[in-house]
Amino acid sequence: MRNYLFLFIFLSSSWAVAQTPQATQAPLTGGVLKFAVVGEPTNYDCHAQSSFSFIQAVRPHYSTLLAMVATDAAKYPAVKGDLAASWSVSEDRLTYTFKLKPDVRFHDGAALTSEDVRASYDRIRRPPPGVTSVRAERYADIAAIETSDANTVVFKLARPNNAMLLYFASPFDCIYRAAKLKDDPKFPERHVLGTGAFVFDAHTPGAQWSGKRYANYHDKGKPYLDGYAAQFLPRERMVNALAAGEIHAEFRGLAPGDREMVARTLGARADVQTSPWLCALTVTFNTAKKPFNTSRVRRALSLAIDRRGGAQTLSKVSMVQQVGGLSRPGTVMSLSEQELAAQPGFGKDIEASRAQARKLLQDVGVTDLSFTLINRASETLYGPVGDYLVEQWRQIGVTVRHERHAPREFLNALHHVSSAFDAALDFACDYADEPNLQFARYLSHDRTATNYSHHTDRPLDNLYDQQSGEADRRKRYDLIREFERRALRLAYTVPVLWWQRTVVMDRNVRGWQITPSHYLGQDLAEVWLAR
Repeated sequence: MRNYLFLFIFLSSSWAVAQTPQATQAPLTGGVLKFAVVGEPTNYDCHAQSSFSFIQAVRPHYSTLLAMVATDAAKYPAVKGDLAASWSVSEDRLTYTFKLKPDVRFHDGAALTSEDVRASYDRIRRPPPGVTSVRAERYADIAAIETSDANTVVFKLARPNNAMLLYFASPFDCIYRAAKLKDDPKFPERHVLGTGAFVFDAHTPGAQWSGKRYANYHDKGKPYLDGYAAQFLPRERMVNALAAGEIHAEFRGLAPGDREMVARTLGARADVQTSPWLCALTVTFNTAKKPFNTSRVRRALSLAIDRRGGAQTLSKVSMVQQVGGLSRPGTVMSLSEQELAAQPGFGKDIEASRAQARKLLQDVGVTDLSFTLINRASETLYGPVGDYLVEQWRQIGVTVRHERHAPREFLNALHHVSSAFDAALDFACDYADEPNLQFARYLSHDRTATNYSHHTDRPLDNLYDQQSGEADRRKRYDLIREFERRALRLAYTVPVLWWQRTVVMDRNVRGWQITPSHYLGQDLAEVWLAR
């Protein structure tokens, strides 16, 4: 069963990577890695966070039960043990047993036990009052967590879940000390105490986050670095610092113009790595407001978008590049080009699609439609795509006002059903190609925290649950297709374009390899600096 699960995970995705060749050299120890993060954590709690800025600054202090393989392109998206030395899955796929590595210690010297793992996952799946967990729904299938001894933790499931091993490999599922959580469930919000490769050093708000090498790290011989310094820099300052060699890297990804300038300035010192990106820009319609409570209006607005033309135009100025449905284009579980072209809004004849859009609006009596699209204030990604959407909707006689907001204000508008927002340009990013992850945001509002359209769709919920536990790969594929067709037809939230990731860094940074997710490879345990 374990081999079957790994095979399924491996077959569920493919990707390509291009990078500057580097000479083979044994890792060197020492040095401080300096990198930029465009953003800053709002608090220190892994379980409450979902941003790359948090992962890149804070993740090096923590370990997880499992981890994604992020340093070998041939193995993505396989999983490996982090705190787990080994694990097994029962034949009925309802019992997951993990044996923990011996002699793992938290940074305060306390020994890690199975109780720490149990307490951490109980906190994620059933957060106590006042604690935020943004991934509780992923662990709804867990019926019980047992600790038969100090080094064994057993998860009992109520029903099979195809994504469970990938869930356990989430980079956000940091393992905390049970004793600290018992004393104060909110302890992780303002304290950093993990078992990761680096001990917390300092956080200077608005400036920098730093960590120092943990000498008793459980992966012996690592980390190679003496420490790291994550500098919080706005985009323009980050680009200039990278080009000037003041920092070694920016691990999220650069827009085309920034990428070309940095690579040109660094010259032979530049290591350029590219990959398809497990991120999509999406448009969410607020179904709590008229006329967006009508599926034909939402579908008409999706039909009006020339995604293929947008990919050609916008890829020159922004990080978007690929046309796809709910799954990342080019993966085994994504729609084929023929299947995709049959979905509303993804056809190859844009004029025919727009004619259909006008008819849908006319049929429901929606004429002279005018609304506001809210967006993040970003001129290298969200801004150009938002402007493009405004122009696309103008082609069918719809007038749209494009409002740009600071991130906190934007997110506040998305999260409240009483919000006055009409439509929003948002993003959908994950750490692994897996339908359970990509499809979760399309579930009913009472099923997931990432449903910003505020819709309820029980048939879609049922399809999700069926594919989640279906062991037969062919049957699961058919259920996935049915889910995707319904979601694209009803258009609560629709993909616009998928991103393309390019990282430019100093070629002396070794032991890091680009993946389709900017959440991966950021524990920094295997990163080292050449001299």
